[in-house]
Amino acid sequence: MDSSDLRVFEAVARLGGMSRAAAELNTVQSNVTARIRLLEAEIGTALFRRHSRGVEPTEAGNRLLPYAVGIARLLAEAKRAARDDGRPEGRLVVGALETTAAIRLSPVLATYAARHPAVDLVLRTGTTAELIAEVLAHRLEGAFVCGPVDHPDLLAEPVFHEELVLLTAPAAEPGALLAAGDVRIVVLRAGCSYRQRLEEVLARRGLVGLRRLEFGTIEAIVGCVAAGLGVTLLPRAIVDVAQQGGRVAVHRLPEAEGRVATVFIRRRDAATSSALRAFLDVARPVVPLEQAAE
Repeated sequence: MDSSDLRVFEAVARLGGMSRAAAELNTVQSNVTARIRLLEAEIGTALFRRHSRGVEPTEAGNRLLPYAVGIARLLAEAKRAARDDGRPEGRLVVGALETTAAIRLSPVLATYAARHPAVDLVLRTGTTAELIAEVLAHRLEGAFVCGPVDHPDLLAEPVFHEELVLLTAPAAEPGALLAAGDVRIVVLRAGCSYRQRLEEVLARRGLVGLRRLEFGTIEAIVGCVAAGLGVTLLPRAIVDVAQQGGRVAVHRLPEAEGRVATVFIRRRDAATSSALRAFLDVARPVVPLEQAAE
């Protein structure tokens, strides 16, 4: 068994067919079929079961698949590490919360692009849960998420502090809303850390089983709150413009509930590329923690 055999096996398992794997690997189907048969003979068990739509891994194949994926990833990482001479260059893919991207990362990205033009930087947004999963799966080199994050495979470094505030329609009184017990929350999809924090804040006040309105953007959430459809919880910095325009009312929370850290996470076992190291050097001092907390 060698890495090329496992590469063929992984392609067949992922694509669900010998011909599809052959097309991706730029070879003929008979070569893929022969390699799989030799691998099965070497291991001593069938790795795929055939059906009308192609193939699917057997139980043995499913047990082998994570090793095949891991070995391919390690080989690619080894090649990148060997080529990395300390000059930031190549592709760097990082993630961020939509709110963090909007209110904190513009100066980071501008400074980084100016200093390191040889790096092709890609920024992907998502919820905290989605971004953690992407980093764990090695699809992102790192991500800005809502802390704290306690995972044995991740390193988490605080970068920013945010103040979370409760948003209501301009004429709404939080006390009256809570007393009425008929509160709707306007939130992003499941996995959003601010959504989870809002549910915890309201649960401490005896409000559970809440009705939810889910939207895909911060702009839509603020618009719905302004229209009196519910309440939400967001970083104060992102709602300042809406507050100044009189669209929403902003209500502060006790510090223990309203203060939250944004942390940068990355895999503990992954090599830190020169591009990522340079990115962190830019990100750390742009907004000092004590300044962001003011």
